[in-house]
Amino acid sequence: MSVQTWTWILVGITFALYFGIAIWARAGSTKDFYVAGGGVSPLANGMATAADWMSAASFISMAGIISFTGYDGSVYLMGWTGGYVLLALLLAPYLRKFGKFTVPDFIGDRYYSNTARTVAVICALLVSFTYVAGQMRGVGVVFSRFLEVDINLGVVIGMAIVLVFAFLGGMKGITYTQVAQYCVLIFAFMVPAFFISMQMTGNIIPQLGMGGSVEGGELLLDKLDRLHTELGFKEYTDGSKSTWDVFAITLALMVGTAGLPHVIVRFFTVPKVKDARKSAGLALLFIAILYTTAPAIAVFARTNLIETVRDTEYTEVPAWFKNWEDSGLIAWTDKNGDGKIQYVAGGAIDGKKPIFNEARGVYGERTISNATDSANELYVDRDIMVLANPEIAKLPNWVIALVAAGGLAAALSTAAGLLLVISTSISHDLIKKQIKPDLSEKGELWAARIAILGAILVAGYFGMNPPGFVAAVVALAFGLAAASFFPAIILGIFDKRMNKQGAIAGMIVGITLMLFYMIRYKTGLIGAFDPRPASEWWFGTSPEGFGTIAMLVNVIVSVVVSRMTSAPPQHVQEIVENIRIPSGAGEAHSH
Repeated sequence: MSVQTWTWILVGITFALYFGIAIWARAGSTKDFYVAGGGVSPLANGMATAADWMSAASFISMAGIISFTGYDGSVYLMGWTGGYVLLALLLAPYLRKFGKFTVPDFIGDRYYSNTARTVAVICALLVSFTYVAGQMRGVGVVFSRFLEVDINLGVVIGMAIVLVFAFLGGMKGITYTQVAQYCVLIFAFMVPAFFISMQMTGNIIPQLGMGGSVEGGELLLDKLDRLHTELGFKEYTDGSKSTWDVFAITLALMVGTAGLPHVIVRFFTVPKVKDARKSAGLALLFIAILYTTAPAIAVFARTNLIETVRDTEYTEVPAWFKNWEDSGLIAWTDKNGDGKIQYVAGGAIDGKKPIFNEARGVYGERTISNATDSANELYVDRDIMVLANPEIAKLPNWVIALVAAGGLAAALSTAAGLLLVISTSISHDLIKKQIKPDLSEKGELWAARIAILGAILVAGYFGMNPPGFVAAVVALAFGLAAASFFPAIILGIFDKRMNKQGAIAGMIVGITLMLFYMIRYKTGLIGAFDPRPASEWWFGTSPEGFGTIAMLVNVIVSVVVSRMTSAPPQHVQEIVENIRIPSGAGEAHSH
């Protein structure tokens, strides 16, 4: 059977499963809708958390970025894994004990202020929209290749699907759908990795295969370094980022993870605090399976890509190349007229996005009108590396289709979790808590569903016009979370003296600074029409790492302002003291 037939079958089966679960787990109350009724087992919650957290960025884009940037891409691995540990140890148990549905709810109550709650809602919306744009882009990439439709139409199809299961089930439907999606995405990620590792190195375990030898006895990584230097790239295992920037990006991703509203809310879906800790540990195990495999897949894909296209006559390129050309994610412009693909160091395109010519080239190839003068003739979108990998390695058609199903599971599970955060922020924290406190439970559920509809339309727009690759967009969302939420949450738990004035000032300064930097250095809307070059970065910090600086500024502003204004009320200080005492260890002495 063809790849397309297999894709329809596998995507059809997995989607039927997701829809079946969404209908079975329909939300009957706001507690079901927001936190799945608080009755999810640690094992199921661990899987759901892993699926929620491993988005299209982890599944589709992370290995793609490592594959193109080599050692420099490892910051994503370190930051996202480290962040999860930080979240499980420092935040989840305390927030669970505080007993709030959402991060704005925690901030509103801890800082005894509706202004703080509103600022937190705005931050949650900014973070979630930036993040969900990356997921929608991932869905578009998968659909455009495997259903052979335009990438924008792919985004529209994805929007319609997410709407159905987020709309029906709320958190209860999403939790059990995510358990199924975790199983699909991890199977889809690992099967090709086993195949390709065996094919290239004779070792079925990809993590070991990456350090193994290829034909001729050369180590795989040595071979890739050699291929890289022959093409004029720096060695694959060498980094070009400064130590400070690596540290800044890793820390921003870590604390951004810890401040991500859609992951924190998962810890409210289990019955007890003990279960929250257990599910955090299980989720880490489930996440580690994919994260330790991603660098291996990056190495396999990069080696295969270079060996397939380097100095190849265009007329002899394999079928996978032309399939991806049709989706607009690969293009070749024959600059020297020799009919061969020259793939060397240097930017193939001028600007962030390729501008494709309507007419095909002499050989029927996809050509670009904004090609640069560099000798590099090939444009490859980084987001295709994981999806194209099984095709490049000539694996069976069902494996290729399985990866498509896995990519969709990863993107859709996170998109659904994020849309829920957006809808609860609007319906629970804005409408119910502030605008209309007497709103009935039914009215609140409807408000949440209407908010989801609006959120999907905005997310779809950003999915069609993303500010970069999936992982880069998602990294910016982590920067925004680090700059806004993390200090307010962590100081709220560990600093009794932290008051509403400090928290509000810190969040506003942090997120404004991060937004300014992101817009100036990623989109160039401020001060110039193109993004500013790396030579102009403040303190040599990339936009992906700037969340660290914005977070530190937020902490300083929060602490200074809180010490210059009056202390929080006594009952709030007692709550903070109580949160930190383990359940069953007796209560804090009341004064």
